[in-house]
Amino acid sequence: MLNISKKLVVGLFVIVSSVSISFGQKFSPKTYIDEHKEVAQQLMNETGVPASVILAVAIHESAYGNSRIAKYLNNHFGIKGKNNSKQIKSAYKGYSNVLESYRDFVGLLQRRKSTQPLFTRTNNSDFDTWIKGIARSGYSQSSDWSRKVTATIERYDLDQYDQHSGIN
Repeated sequence: MLNISKKLVVGLFVIVSSVSISFGQKFSPKTYIDEHKEVAQQLMNETGVPASVILAVAIHESAYGNSRIAKYLNNHFGIKGKNNSKQIKSAYKGYSNVLESYRDFVGLLQRRKSTQPLFTRTNNSDFDTWIKGIARSGYSQSSDWSRKVTATIERYDLDQYDQHSGIN
């Protein structure tokens, strides 16, 4: 009888854990950073945008990859545009994968006239200038956006990823 109760408790625990994971968050701050830091560093090496800025904007805009647009559209930066999703009605752009979203964010910064000077006048260890420049370009309508993104970099020491990683 005791053996059956133990098996029942273990079985229920597994079921409850599985259900809470499927309805809960996919990423914690640490797992999000661990999973996406190399992509951010690769893009930094290719373009000059600090990895800390890329990660902090993605974290802020996608709630560590847990937002509805991140889950259903692979959009980690809140970029507006068309999508073909049947699961979510949204004005946000859909991507086939997360890497495509990361590349489009950097591409958007490269294409915008107001952020182009950041690529020639700013080095990739000056995250504060990048964030202020992106905010001034109208990337976000929120008045405290740059403060929140800067706080994210500081909270998680994301500037440690701004060192050239040797990733090619």
